[in-house]
Amino acid sequence: MTIKNKVAIITGASSGIGYATALALSKAGAKVAIGARRTDKLDQLENEIKKNGGEVLSQKLDVTKKTDCDAIVDQTIKKWGTVDILVNNAGIMPLSFVKNLKVDEWEQMIDVNIKGVLFMTAGVISHMKEKKSGHIINISSVAGRVVFPSGSVYCATKHAVTAFSEGLRQELSARSNIRVTCIEPGVDRKSVG
Repeated sequence: MTIKNKVAIITGASSGIGYATALALSKAGAKVAIGARRTDKLDQLENEIKKNGGEVLSQKLDVTKKTDCDAIVDQTIKKWGTVDILVNNAGIMPLSFVKNLKVDEWEQMIDVNIKGVLFMTAGVISHMKEKKSGHIINISSVAGRVVFPSGSVYCATKHAVTAFSEGLRQELSARSNIRVTCIEPGVDRKSVG
């Protein structure tokens, strides 16, 4: 299977894994729709993709807002007629012990890390089911399986992404020919110590 001319949406594309994924898919010949809250970083990525001869759609995206999620899907389909791949990458990781009661951070992690995945998946699923093909890639974390101090809520959100991915795979893979992949990156020990 070739990636050339496939259409991919990447959330959280302004940095890290999302940025690198958008560049890699574009260099492999995919058309990429990139979304994130930080539009200055998106502009930088858009320019880099265009400089490499790639096709790109850039849109401000806050995955906690279902309207934003629906809008990037709609704009992608309007521009290229389809969505073949969704990379649910947007995520945040403020760490603190539960006893510190940073409830606002908990809510933000739940909204971005869980609801964002749900909203984006909801945005593409009817389209993919109708065409009987697609690939949904959810970026979880090894923290979804291995819990660590100060990461209880973050780990819980990533466990939710892993569990949702497995349920979605069981529901869609055989019935609708939609592949679901859950990627669980680990920590680069050099960057933390």
